[in-house]
Amino acid sequence: MEKTNRRDLPVGVIDSGVGGISVLRELVKLMPGEDFLFFGDSVNAPYGTKSREWICETVLSHTARLRERGIKALVVACNTATSAAIKELRAVYDDMPVIGIEPALKPAVMVKEHPNVLVLATPGTVTGEKFQNLMQGFAGKAEMTALPCPGLMEFVEAGELDSPRLHQYLKDLLSPCLGKKIDAVVLGCTHYPFIRGALSKELGKDVPILDGSEGTARETRRRLLQEGLLRERSAGGSVTFENSLPEKTELCRKLMEMGEAF
Repeated sequence: MEKTNRRDLPVGVIDSGVGGISVLRELVKLMPGEDFLFFGDSVNAPYGTKSREWICETVLSHTARLRERGIKALVVACNTATSAAIKELRAVYDDMPVIGIEPALKPAVMVKEHPNVLVLATPGTVTGEKFQNLMQGFAGKAEMTALPCPGLMEFVEAGELDSPRLHQYLKDLLSPCLGKKIDAVVLGCTHYPFIRGALSKELGKDVPILDGSEGTARETRRRLLQEGLLRERSAGGSVTFENSLPEKTELCRKLMEMGEAF
């Protein structure tokens, strides 16, 4: 297919559930003229507790299905899936842009000289080679603590974003880390931006909370422009939501429409 025709295809966005909507929001904000096809795999969420082999096979399967339907690029809006499968995806689909996401460690390191940075992520992301290499790249520039958060993404999957149960979970999770000053928090799962408000209440509103969604959107735009696939429209794009649990599509729409409050 010629690039002039490919340009009109949607950008595929995949996630382990509904969390990738946080990335999709930034993509739409930056490229409102593009069409997007979002697929969330809530039936298999969370990915962060599964093996690398399972994640890789599953993500490749979802991507093959989207590719057959017609997409011009793929955004992997899941830190765990990026860590597990991005190399394989790029090898298989070397004829289209494949963009992953990674925790926003670089901007966190820049908040002050040698900051204390707390990274919240799924167990699968924390133990992944890609994440470990990223952390090591900032050794000496900051004191980084990676905190695995089993069960946290499930609150977002349930649409539970500011409940007493969530706050108790966060209190228990963060209690070992609150003895020293935290200069920045990095959200290493695309579900977590939706509980940013609850996190701020527990950490204090003066603690910056960062995620990689905006950077991923910028990189996606750069790659589309580089490949001649960017649609030259300032508005008019569409978003299609799909989920392996069809009843989750309504939650996807609600998260998309939340505004800047989260």
